[in-house]
Amino acid sequence: MRSKIMFLMAVVFFIPLLAISGQSLSPVGVWKTFDDSGKPTGFVRILENNGIYTGVVEKGLPDDDVNKICTECRDDRKGKKLIGMTIIKNVKQSESGFIGDEILDPFSGNTYRVKLLLKDGGNVLEVRGYLGISLFGRTQKWERDNNG
Repeated sequence: MRSKIMFLMAVVFFIPLLAISGQSLSPVGVWKTFDDSGKPTGFVRILENNGIYTGVVEKGLPDDDVNKICTECRDDRKGKKLIGMTIIKNVKQSESGFIGDEILDPFSGNTYRVKLLLKDGGNVLEVRGYLGISLFGRTQKWERDNNG
């Protein structure tokens, strides 16, 4: 009888922990973004639909112009508002994190392949943009915005 109670207590305790840890291992949510120097640049919401992740500019910093456009973009996003713009496309989960077709740097207009890696229990997202292979790129660290 005592072992059944202990087992039931373990199940009741550990199942919620597994659910919480599973949620933290997903990049879905709002992320405070930073440039290469560590300066905050805005907020990106990562969404998931049928195993495909995308990232959309949620908002800028408080002193940013909400009507700011992407003047440096070279594709159909040129001249479009940054807020609401999709900057991460076609990301899928892999054995080593999340890998995708594209991340746009709206400040330069350049696009790169992208690799996302969750750190610090899912509260930090390492975002690596690269050309060709991951060795040739740069990494930014974004922070999960639990208010978003």
